[in-house]
Amino acid sequence: MKPVTRALIIVALVVFAAACGAAPPRSMDREGTDTFEGDVRTARTLAEAFWAQQFQQLGRVYRPIEDFIPYSGNAGPSCGEQPAVPNNAFYCPIGHFIAYDQEWMESLWTQMGDGSVYVIVPHEFGHAVQAQLQTGFDLNVQMELQADCYAGATLSALVNSGALLAEEGDEGELFLSLAAAGDPTDDWLNPAAHGTAEQRQSSFVTGYRGGVGGC
Repeated sequence: MKPVTRALIIVALVVFAAACGAAPPRSMDREGTDTFEGDVRTARTLAEAFWAQQFQQLGRVYRPIEDFIPYSGNAGPSCGEQPAVPNNAFYCPIGHFIAYDQEWMESLWTQMGDGSVYVIVPHEFGHAVQAQLQTGFDLNVQMELQADCYAGATLSALVNSGALLAEEGDEGELFLSLAAAGDPTDDWLNPAAHGTAEQRQSSFVTGYRGGVGGC
């Protein structure tokens, strides 16, 4: 993902070109100046700016998260009575903060590309938005898929506004990130279900193409 003023790479809708008929973006080479920390910081800053604008358009006031906490392994902050676990990122409504296992997310950044950061961080901000809007869900998987949809809407808006530039070659990063996070089976009644790879990809595309209103 690539802000106009920095060498970062963004995943575009070309990830789903075969399924959705999207046209691939221009090919651009990734420069060697981006960092994991820079991507995380940029993803947070732009996601919050996007949602602040969305709330303003609704005549509401967006409440920024209270904290954005990196942790390592089991040493993360608890959310109520739920301890943080390794290899995870989460939003906690108790305290209104987002936390992420830094080593895990950086390993995804290294192995899959920086597109993983621009999926995970906007997804967690999606949960923060759900909490502020007091959105109700019958099933956990519905909440998770809407957060994927919100992530797609966020990235689409940032690309369309010129805050991020779409580059060819990043499609694999997003595809791998969503696929890796997908459930192995379509068990919607599982209280921990997040959706299969295909469902998560589809929800992201829905948001990317239709914006927040499509979610």
